[in-house]
Amino acid sequence: MTQPPKSASPNRRLLIAITRWFDNESIDHPNDEGHRQIDWPRSIPFILMHVAALAVFWVGISPVAVIIAIGLYALRMFAITGFYHRYFSHKAFRTSRLVQFVFAMVGASAVQRGPIWWSSHHRHHHVHADDVDDVHSPVQHGFFWSHVGWFLCRINFNARSELVKDWLRFPELRFLDRFDTVVPALLAFSLYGLGTWLSIIRPDWGTNGPQLLVWGFIISTLALYHATFTVNSLAHVWGRRRYLTRDDSRNNVVLALLTLGEGWHNNHHHYPAAARQGFFWWEVDPTFYVLKLMETLGLVWELKPLPEGLRDRRRAPSDDTVQTIIEP
Repeated sequence: MTQPPKSASPNRRLLIAITRWFDNESIDHPNDEGHRQIDWPRSIPFILMHVAALAVFWVGISPVAVIIAIGLYALRMFAITGFYHRYFSHKAFRTSRLVQFVFAMVGASAVQRGPIWWSSHHRHHHVHADDVDDVHSPVQHGFFWSHVGWFLCRINFNARSELVKDWLRFPELRFLDRFDTVVPALLAFSLYGLGTWLSIIRPDWGTNGPQLLVWGFIISTLALYHATFTVNSLAHVWGRRRYLTRDDSRNNVVLALLTLGEGWHNNHHHYPAAARQGFFWWEVDPTFYVLKLMETLGLVWELKPLPEGLRDRRRAPSDDTVQTIIEP
C-alpha cells in the first residue's frame, strides 16, 4: 500500500480517492488522530446512494419490487447480524468454510464493507465500549459521529488487522475486504437485469430494470444502513438497562424488530459470545431462530449458549426505560 505525498495536488488526491472506491489497498490511511476527519471524496458513493433514492418518483412502485426489497433487506440483515456480527466478530458458533464464504458474500452485498473490516472495528468497540477510544460511541462523540461519521472518516478506513488475525488467513475473505464494491455491483446489475427480463415475460407485473434497481438495491440498502447504524447511535442511549455493564448499552424492542434481534444490546454487552441475544422467551430474536434452523440442517454447529446462572448476574436495581437525547 502507498501513501499520498503531503504535497499532492487536488487532482491527485481526487484520483487516489476514486481508486479507493474500488481497491481498499490502493492507499493506506494510518489509524491516528491526525486523520479523524470525514473523507469527503471517498464518501461520494454513500451520499449518491441517498440522492438516488429520489428516483423512486420516476420508476414507480409494484408489488414485485416491494417484495424483492423486503426480501433482500431480511436476507442481508441476517448476514450482517448472524455472520458479520455473531460469527465473524464474536465466534458465537462454528460453520464450514463454504457457508462462511457464502454468507460473507451476502453480507458484503449490504454495502457495509467486508467481514474483516467490519469485525475488526466491532471487536475494537467491545474493548473500548463507550470510553473515549470507542470508534462509534454516541456517549463520547454524539449522534452524527456514531451513526455515520465514524466509518466515513480517515481514521477508520483501514481494518484493525491486529484484532482479526484469525480471519486474515482466508484469501477469499481478504478479497471481499479489498474489493468490497464487487459483490454490491453484481447485485445491482443482477436486479436491473431481472427487472428487464420480467418486463418482457410478465409485463402484467408492472416492473422493469430501473424499478428493481431502485427498490431492490438502493432503497433496500438504505434501509439496511440506517437500521444497522441505530445499534451504534441509539442502542447506547435509548432503552432499558437490565445489566450493570461498564458501558451504556440498552435493550430496545423497536431496534430489535428492525435488526432481527440486535436491539437486545444490553444483553449482548452483558455476554457478547452468546449466539442468542434475546435472553428471555419474549425477547424476539429472529437471527437466533434462523441459526437454530441452520443448526438443524447441519450448516452451523456449536451455538454458544448463555452460561448457566449468568442471566441473573449483575442485574440493575431498576431497568425502567430511560431515554436520553444526544445532540448531533
